Amino acid sequence: MKYPLLKSLLALGTVVLTCSCSDDKASPSSGGDATFVPCEDAWYLPTEGLVIFKTQAKVTDVAGTQIGTIVNVPNTNVVIVKDMNGQNLIDQLDLADQSKVKFIQGNPGNCTLSATPQPVTVPITTCQPAWFLAGDKNYIIFADLTVTDEAGTPVGAVVTTANPNLVNMLDLSGAPIINGIDLSTLSLTTVDNVRYKITEPAYHLKDATGDYVIYPTTVVTNPSGIPVGYADFATGTIKSLDQTTTLTTANIAALPILMPNGKCVDFDAPVPPSSSSVVTPPKPESSSSVTPPTPKSSAQAKSSSSVAKSSSSVAKSSSSVAKSSSSVVTGGCPKINVKGGASGSGFASRYWDCCMPSCAWNENSGGNPTKTCDARGKNAIGNGSGSVCSGGGGATCTSQIPFTVSGCEEYGFAFAAVPASNGGQCGKCFQLTFTGEGHYNSTNANTKRLKSKGKKLIVMATNIGGDVQQGQFDILIPGGGVGMFNGCSQMGWGNQGQQYGGLLSDCETEKNYKADQYAKCLTDKCNKAFGNDEEAKKGCMFLVEWMESAGNPEHNYVEVECPDVLKQRYK
Repeated sequence: MKYPLLKSLLALGTVVLTCSCSDDKASPSSGGDATFVPCEDAWYLPTEGLVIFKTQAKVTDVAGTQIGTIVNVPNTNVVIVKDMNGQNLIDQLDLADQSKVKFIQGNPGNCTLSATPQPVTVPITTCQPAWFLAGDKNYIIFADLTVTDEAGTPVGAVVTTANPNLVNMLDLSGAPIINGIDLSTLSLTTVDNVRYKITEPAYHLKDATGDYVIYPTTVVTNPSGIPVGYADFATGTIKSLDQTTTLTTANIAALPILMPNGKCVDFDAPVPPSSSSVVTPPKPESSSSVTPPTPKSSAQAKSSSSVAKSSSSVAKSSSSVAKSSSSVVTGGCPKINVKGGASGSGFASRYWDCCMPSCAWNENSGGNPTKTCDARGKNAIGNGSGSVCSGGGGATCTSQIPFTVSGCEEYGFAFAAVPASNGGQCGKCFQLTFTGEGHYNSTNANTKRLKSKGKKLIVMATNIGGDVQQGQFDILIPGGGVGMFNGCSQMGWGNQGQQYGGLLSDCETEKNYKADQYAKCLTDKCNKAFGNDEEAKKGCMFLVEWMESAGNPEHNYVEVECPDVLKQRYK
């Protein structure tokens, strides 16, 4: 199939995209207690009462009413089961697990159950015609074959195959996202012809009350860039310019982000602060309304193995401190003193996006900014040039990789992003004591070793994230995933792995979630990705060597006094 055909199909409204199932087959069974005969090969989940039709990738109830679709994890028997709105019903399902799944041979000539398709409601509007595909996340496929997320940020492309009715979706590095996308009917986005004028990355909200561009400075504009109000990130309230009228409310941190290279975006370089066109946001009435000036890059590092579960954060104060009183970094552990401040439970994710960290701005750090480096992360520069992620020249310094201290193997030291809603935590330090459990059902021998070896991670806050949860610390680890933004284009590094979770998430998928194979896989990827940057490679290997290749380990945390070994790398 060629490009002109794609374009004509868009115009005619005759094509829809659905995900094909894996070609791997589960072992046939009798179908258990199934009382139906499917018209095609299907998998039956007796406990859930769900039927998955193989060739259509449709999920129905036992009456044949479609309630969702599936997305296969490449090269495995694992699928993600989604509802009609693209939300996960089952985060991981192994179709070869005969204890949960029954394979039933289809009988088209004598069947009692077929999939009744349901109309797909496309919740996305775009500036030009595009297909909508709800996969592991929402994908928008444009007529020029480019693929974006729902905010229009490029994530890949589709390529034709030998089968004229199928295309494959690839990410920006050329790695497959979804193969065998079937073009059989059409599901188009609503075309509104709206383009968004932005001066830096900004959150996007469109609801019944209006179309809003929400800057992390709290200024809210319309799509044309004209200010219409202010946002309170802590409460999610958007108020009018005179602060008297509430325009709308939303979970701002969960909104998609408009990027300078977005499909329906017109990016203008930021105007100088002295310009009269700059709107000065109102002074917050209380500390609870203080908000970040720059949305952090990394969303929660979600691996393909993630199974969402609610986090019941119970405040657990940790009294565990290093027994050594030595502060000599070459001969033992620095003394770690608990301050008695914030404490609780959560988990450690990972990211490295190369963006200038939020705490590099004076106004965010209370006059205690962390250092900023050039676009290659090597030479310290002033913090006046802005972030590489919004057209500036400032980046994260590679000297802020995680590290250990000789003679202090049970302790690791790192920098991290903390929840944006907390505010005012730049330069604060926390001790993470690992529990042995993994978040998102990822507990395995690797996460358990962190506890059995008594390992504790001391982190210092240098960044904030609107997508970082309470109790979550997003650790700066090269190869940990670029997250929302990617400022690493000038680093000269190799493939950084999955957008969320990075190289380790790649290994989880490639090794079919066999934790004992992660270390070698991740070592190979660290060497390949950072072959020209020894410093960054050491940071990547910290995840292998000290963190035991553990993905999203859970911890109890407590605020501590910052040791000199971290202070020296902060400034």
